[in-house]
Amino acid sequence: MAKKILVLGGAHVDRRGRIFGETAPGASNPGAWFEEPGGGGFNAARNLARLGFDVRMISPRGGDPSGEMVAEAASHAGVDDTPFVFLDRKTPSYTAILERDGNLVIALADMELYQLFSPRRLAIRAVRDAFEAADLVLCDANLPAETLTAIAMKAAAGGKPVAAIAISPAKVMRLKPCLAGIDHLFLNEAEAAALTGHRPEDPREWVSGLRALGLRNGVITRGKRELIAFSHNAVVSLQPPIVENVADVTGAGDSLASGVLAALLAGHDLAEAVRHGTAAAAITVQSPFATAENLSPELLNSMLALVPKAEILS
Repeated sequence: MAKKILVLGGAHVDRRGRIFGETAPGASNPGAWFEEPGGGGFNAARNLARLGFDVRMISPRGGDPSGEMVAEAASHAGVDDTPFVFLDRKTPSYTAILERDGNLVIALADMELYQLFSPRRLAIRAVRDAFEAADLVLCDANLPAETLTAIAMKAAAGGKPVAAIAISPAKVMRLKPCLAGIDHLFLNEAEAAALTGHRPEDPREWVSGLRALGLRNGVITRGKRELIAFSHNAVVSLQPPIVENVADVTGAGDSLASGVLAALLAGHDLAEAVRHGTAAAAITVQSPFATAENLSPELLNSMLALVPKAEILS
């Protein structure tokens, strides 16, 4: 029987506009729009469903066409989508303008609806039942700080491991009060710097800084450079493989989190789990979408052949 994963977090619409030529500030720029469902939690939920897990997604949603788009994407990926629907509100959205080379010009995050996911909603019978049935709870920092703390406490009370995705340097601060209750945190260097208040020259120093905040297990990604991962008794690094034909890096971190969690739930150790995560991310960046629709256990296993062994640092 497939293990059950409960995901609580962002499920919204991502809009990306790419400028065709040189950027002209303060003027109309020729370009094109691309729109798709996104959100850290939702991306991870779809990846995990495609990897064979029984995934349930709970998030706030508006009663609008954007909400219907998210629901359709969830169904297509095999996610059990059970949102809190606010018929008079808009589904959250993230809108970005990108330069020709993909660098961000400016972005607008319309995420106020997530504030309505308050701790008291965890007391709803359907949510309580979902916690009880889950083998793992995954949340993201799109939710309010008090709700993330309540999720960590509820998971701990039920003996359920809880993982979290940092989302951004600003939003990861919402996780700081409950880091000791998070079993696995996925973040990048900028988010690690926001949490610890410094950016060390040696990336291995992230580990001591995060452990000092109470975090037991974490994975710090560094783009094309080697990632650093740690547990209570190990620290490992892994150099991601060079990927040809990169289409879009959007969602790579969410895919890495999905691959790592899938491997840990399958009984692999940390060194092997980060290999699975890196393989999942490599598959995703070759897709124009935030999640690769062809992701499967078989494809991930074949991609593992390109991923080097992790280096044990301690």
